[in-house]
Amino acid sequence: MFSFSEVYGKAIPLTVIDVGAAAIPNESDAYAALSKDPEVSVIGFEPDQAACEARNAEAAPNHKFFPCFVGDGASRTFYNCQNPLTSSLYPPNEELLSLFQHMVLPVVGHSEVRTVRLDDLDDLNDCDFLKLDVQGAELDVMRGAEHVLSHAVVVHTEVEFIPIYRNQPLFGDVDVELRKHGFWFHKFIKPFSRLFQPLMFNNMFSPGSQLVYAEAAVYVRDFTRLDNLDVGKLLRMARILHDVYGSFDLACVVLAAYDRKRSESLLPRYLERLTTSG
Repeated sequence: MFSFSEVYGKAIPLTVIDVGAAAIPNESDAYAALSKDPEVSVIGFEPDQAACEARNAEAAPNHKFFPCFVGDGASRTFYNCQNPLTSSLYPPNEELLSLFQHMVLPVVGHSEVRTVRLDDLDDLNDCDFLKLDVQGAELDVMRGAEHVLSHAVVVHTEVEFIPIYRNQPLFGDVDVELRKHGFWFHKFIKPFSRLFQPLMFNNMFSPGSQLVYAEAAVYVRDFTRLDNLDVGKLLRMARILHDVYGSFDLACVVLAAYDRKRSESLLPRYLERLTTSG
């Protein structure tokens, strides 16, 4: 598929904030379709020192990663799990996890940490795309990021449907918070399920009937109020929807709002390219 910038004909700078930025083996970043563009800045946060250093070692000049615990600014206990990618500011819910086939998150240690709020970090002057993957603490990050959220046009956040971690906020809590900030739910990315014990089909990793979490719930600015966004944000929102998610129909809605503000004809050019790209 062609890139959105090909239709627009000019560079479209973007700022991505990535909270929980550890590289996952055999997986690419949620914003991978944007990351090779030198006009896209990435500011990432990953509290695991080794994982953060690994990201910086391979980072493009416009990508920077910092070893911070991002949250609501409070002092917290951080639970280090055997798999570092499952470590969290919330303790694993062992009783609930034991109901499922092979759903264990062994804790190997814990430490007292001080979280930082995104809104308190001086370098975060703007944000277009906010990505969150912090194992149940996504709502804590949002509550420390009201200013950042006021600038973002797309939020890509991991969500849980059942409390994998004790007392963690769930999808419904995240949904209420983001709607409060003017976002609407758009789509799920890679919803994950697991079999209840004792049933087993092919193996213990087989999907089951119970949705457990989604790799991401994608939220976008309220598409009935797009005229409230400036033309720059509309352009960036359309680019993210096209390049990252293939949400071509919603990108059309955004471009219609852009054309109304600029008295231009970007939407017809986009539609023509979509229908002739083969």
